[in-house]
Amino acid sequence: MTSSTPANPSESAFLLHSGAVFSGTDLHAGATAVLISGERILAVGTDAELRPQARQVGAEEIDLQGGLVTPGFVDAHVHAVMGGVERNACDLTQAGTTEDTLLAIRKYAESTARVGQSGNWIIGAGWYKGNFPPGAATAEVLDTVTGGRPAYLINADHHSVWVNTAALRLAGVTASTPDPGDGVIDRHPDGTPLGILHEGAMDLVGRHLPEFTTAQLAEGLVVGGQYLHSVGVTGWQEAILGDYAGYPDASAAYREVRERGGIPESATGALWVPRNLTVESVPELIEQFILRRKENEAAGFITRAAKLMVDGVPENRTAAMLEKYCECERLTGGSRNAGPDGRGLAYLGREVLLAVGVALDAAGFDLHFHAIGDRAVRWSLDTVAAVRKANPDSTARHHLAHLQIVHPEDVPRFAETGTTANLQALWACNDAQMADQTVPLLGAERASWQYPFRSIEAAGGRLCMGSDWPVSTPDPWQALHVAVNRTFPPTLDKAVAENDPLQPGEALELRSALAAYTAGSAWQLHLGSGRGRIEAGAAADLAVADRNPFEAVALGHPEKIAETRNVLTFLSGRVVFDGR
Repeated sequence: MTSSTPANPSESAFLLHSGAVFSGTDLHAGATAVLISGERILAVGTDAELRPQARQVGAEEIDLQGGLVTPGFVDAHVHAVMGGVERNACDLTQAGTTEDTLLAIRKYAESTARVGQSGNWIIGAGWYKGNFPPGAATAEVLDTVTGGRPAYLINADHHSVWVNTAALRLAGVTASTPDPGDGVIDRHPDGTPLGILHEGAMDLVGRHLPEFTTAQLAEGLVVGGQYLHSVGVTGWQEAILGDYAGYPDASAAYREVRERGGIPESATGALWVPRNLTVESVPELIEQFILRRKENEAAGFITRAAKLMVDGVPENRTAAMLEKYCECERLTGGSRNAGPDGRGLAYLGREVLLAVGVALDAAGFDLHFHAIGDRAVRWSLDTVAAVRKANPDSTARHHLAHLQIVHPEDVPRFAETGTTANLQALWACNDAQMADQTVPLLGAERASWQYPFRSIEAAGGRLCMGSDWPVSTPDPWQALHVAVNRTFPPTLDKAVAENDPLQPGEALELRSALAAYTAGSAWQLHLGSGRGRIEAGAAADLAVADRNPFEAVALGHPEKIAETRNVLTFLSGRVVFDGR
């Protein structure tokens, strides 16, 4: 048994017993119980060992019924405000087919029109590209269900938006509108806009949206935080604090909600580095970031990270690749290879990345890269290598999120540069988008380089995890299922789950994946107070699962991991979700 200083008997206390305990790094040998008193974990041990102490502090007993208690999950890459706002808007995340998507849009348009909002924008998100053949999601199709109101619907990956004719007309986007430097307008053969805008082109319409108020963003943050708690997430990093996809900087919303105690101190943020940055404008950016960091931290909202979006995504050919995308006639669909040389888009040039990376590190910021294509991953690792050389005494913790296509030569560089791999594990499987769009554009060899989780770990790289919600579900157990099985969770879609695993040799053990989502992410975000671990004296941030998935794995049934459900969440010793 491990125990800390005796607690004040007047504090609330709980004894979680008759279960299994994951410490943050391993399944705790012999431990079946955790004793909480006040905001801290008082002791970890067997039921018999902890019951005398539990009686002393008047602990309420909670029977785990064989379930697993873990540290609260820490989501190292999430968009909590965006996710919360979109749950209150035209939410398309549950639409499983083309027909379902159009029906959901029609119902939302009709329901909002009935309450006197006719003529206002229809704003929402979550539609899935895999439900639409390339070129099928057009402005004309959207016109049929939006009743003449302008519509702006961000797709599930949040790198493209579907707009209707009214929105294009209002924004003045026509056949003569050029592609912005950081985006692509999908077009009909005659050059007229198809209705899909990628990356920076989203802003052509997004800048005409009604402005979100701080109150709206704060309401979204509260909703988003509650949803994260319901799936066992107790800490996170807001991955974009800046203008993106029609959303403004949510820092003011975080400050407001944090000051009234509505989100935990373990909610952190990353300041968005604009994609029009130049080497000459780096000093001004650093001054602004330092001031914004001070303002946020004065309100208790820690923003020690800087977000650098290096590239886009392969499905719309904007991920930055070392070699050209494959030609694929059946995937034209109004889109085309992005970039002047057909290798995708690098939003920040290599020289800019190197300059801003070194300057941000010197100013005490962690670098949080969005890097999906193999060229983006290489440039990001080059930047961290330059940072380590320029600032050898730096204590900053840099990480690459997404890292979908990693050239084999770059796998050992995560350990060599001390760069954490921030995994969005749910994507590492053969879903419809992977099979029908991504693989044909990459070709067989590059497709085999996708999501090399085990290789990075085997080479000594540090791992953490995040969901990128609302791009995908924030439920950690669904992502952990994919990390271990490399197949889509049957709980989300059985038909997809039955597909062949994606590069099964890159699967992680459950212990490694769970450690990445708890202790790994807590370390990456500098959360301190023992967060991400279950040990005496640590903050009592805990998640309780309805079963012990290690048992299923031991019996040869890792495919059952996805059935695991979070039923109870503690934040600093307080119950913030109870789904028992």
